[in-house]
Amino acid sequence: MTNPAHDQIKKTMTDHNVVLFMKGNPTFPQCGFSSQVVQILDYLDVDYHSVNVLEDMDIRQGIKEVNNWPTVPQVIVKGEFIGGCDIVREMFESGELKPFLTEKGVLSA
Repeated sequence: MTNPAHDQIKKTMTDHNVVLFMKGNPTFPQCGFSSQVVQILDYLDVDYHSVNVLEDMDIRQGIKEVNNWPTVPQVIVKGEFIGGCDIVREMFESGELKPFLTEKGVLSA
């Protein structure tokens, strides 16, 4: 039996190069972790699509199931789950995030 929320999540992950599943939206994040990821992506000038999980409880639960990750925000690049706030922040602080995004073709060198 297919799960419509899972199907919608997978389609969103396929349709966009970079997706941020977050609480709130980039203009008005609804949690500090989502806000941190928005700041990092905006600082790097990444073109990303955001999904507000607070607007749909099925999506909020479904994204945790699809990526087997218990928390939001979640960053997906080219259909691949990258991680949540801690991982994205660590990659940014260590200098790994920008080259990774450039290598994936979602950020110009």
